[in-house]
Amino acid sequence: MTEGTVSTDVKSLWKWIGGSAFLASMCCFPSIVLVFFGLASVSSAAALSNDLYWGTNGMGWFRPTLLTLSTAFVITGLVLYFRNNGICTLNEARRQRKRIINTSLMVLTLAFVAYIVLNFVILTELGVALNLPWESSRLWN
Repeated sequence: MTEGTVSTDVKSLWKWIGGSAFLASMCCFPSIVLVFFGLASVSSAAALSNDLYWGTNGMGWFRPTLLTLSTAFVITGLVLYFRNNGICTLNEARRQRKRIINTSLMVLTLAFVAYIVLNFVILTELGVALNLPWESSRLWN
């Protein structure tokens, strides 16, 4: 078995990190797509994003479900990655626990940072550019 480093492990897990960040941002992404393609007015898209993000009109389950699924997505990616690299038994996991812990912490941190950047920087700026009332959601306000 080849010994990997944390940096090569993280590079191999980018699709799981990006996928989880995108999934967690699905409360805001549909509004931008609908307005961009002219399928909804700005006011109805803003109402949709308010419902999905803040949980109004009975949608309180949506955002926590997305965040839970995103976390499960990253954890599944980690498990599959380490199993594909020969860490299948508890003895092997004990021998490489430092690598597993460091990689897991790095991947979870990067997934969280990717979510913050995608949701609160990129999508917010796109929403503001499309006249959605998201100026107050900017991180630098």
